[in-house]
Amino acid sequence: MYLYRLILIVSLCSILPVMAESGHPQQAQKPNKHPDNLIPLPEAPELPPDIDSPPLLPEIPVDPELETEVTIIKRGEDTIEEHRVNGELLMIKVIPRIGPPYYLKKNPIRSHHDHAGEGGIDVNPPMWQILRF
Repeated sequence: MYLYRLILIVSLCSILPVMAESGHPQQAQKPNKHPDNLIPLPEAPELPPDIDSPPLLPEIPVDPELETEVTIIKRGEDTIEEHRVNGELLMIKVIPRIGPPYYLKKNPIRSHHDHAGEGGIDVNPPMWQILRF
């Protein structure tokens, strides 16, 4: 019984789209009329000739004082990267043998202490990278 219903549903599903495409017989007899007030589109403008090379950007000299200097230090199986700008230590990246790397960054506000007992340390607590885009 269920098989007959299934066959009926499948056959109806295949016939209905064909009937919809054929359209109504009276609509097929009407000629395709256009309005009398149509205006032709203007001609498309010509494209500029192809440029072989894009314009060059002006060269900006690199300021050596603003360039980051990275010093890599090996301590046992751990690697430490010191990042300095103009001789000032800004960040340390510690890459341990086991576990993810973590960062020690300079605290921009020396008088601000995040934890009790910091006593003048101008380094933020260790930070781990959670997501990277």
